[in-house]
Amino acid sequence: MTAPRIIHGGGIAAAAARFGGRPEDWLDLSTGINPIPAVLPDVDIAAWHRLPDRQRQDAARTAAARYYATSNALPLPVPGTQSVIQLLPRFVAARRRAAVLSPTYGEYARVLENAGLPVDRIAGLDAVSDAHGLVVVVNPNNPDGRLFSRAVLLDLHARIARTGGLLVVDEAFGDMGPETCIAPLAGDGAPGLLVFRSFGKFFGLAGLRLGFVIGETSVLDRIEDGLGPWAVSGPALTIATKLMVSDTSAIHRSIDARKAALDATLTRAGLDIAGGTGLFSLVNHADAGALHEGLCRHHILVRPFDYNPRWLRFGLTPDGAADVRLAAALADVVG
Repeated sequence: MTAPRIIHGGGIAAAAARFGGRPEDWLDLSTGINPIPAVLPDVDIAAWHRLPDRQRQDAARTAAARYYATSNALPLPVPGTQSVIQLLPRFVAARRRAAVLSPTYGEYARVLENAGLPVDRIAGLDAVSDAHGLVVVVNPNNPDGRLFSRAVLLDLHARIARTGGLLVVDEAFGDMGPETCIAPLAGDGAPGLLVFRSFGKFFGLAGLRLGFVIGETSVLDRIEDGLGPWAVSGPALTIATKLMVSDTSAIHRSIDARKAALDATLTRAGLDIAGGTGLFSLVNHADAGALHEGLCRHHILVRPFDYNPRWLRFGLTPDGAADVRLAAALADVVG
């Protein structure tokens, strides 16, 4: 039996159909994406005209290795890390279980269970056992921002690798805290470790559908083979190559400013910020469902969670005008 599809953030069209208004007039705070996209670099016409060749992919991998500080591995570009999540069942040995540190991004457990694998949704790392051939840790976590140190993850990796298992660390929200990321340690020298990185979240270009996977060469080769030829478009590779070698300090400052503005708005409204990352804040509210619908009536979309009816995730607002709009809506709904 196939598990039902998960409703993710970004469903503006569906929200507008229910609550009215034009989708383009809604304020979408339902995703954890930089609301101020990076300025697109020039893309040569050959990137659009030709299939992406090895030279273009190699350039993107070299740029990503510099950006993620992965001196031990060349990150593999993929059409969004969701594409690799779909392949994870192939990496679980027969008669072994998978463990997903939960609650977290729901597609991991859904994909593994749909493949017929036994999945344990564990609440802590001490629940990992020798029975687990695959362990997934999202770090920092979505949606509560739970964060483990490199030392803790390295200890976990050693435990899993001893039994021939695979530790997947999803660092989709890791760009704002590279000092905590384990990506620089992944590669052929760390068998049994696979790290996922998102490109679109930090750069605000989720529509490119681009991510990077870092790990052993043999594992990356299996992933590349599973995705098939030309999995990532030439324009996406070119844009990533240029942006990842550029100065990103202004992007960091912009995200920090937007995060501070969001948290100030939520705090002034009397909301309890229960966690988050640099790209979103998690609110704990006794009547989160009513708060969600009230904001929808103001044409503001945030992210509810069916597994925790007290939680709402707020993405970053793009500017001061959006701060004012959110504050006014909260004053009406919460008041």
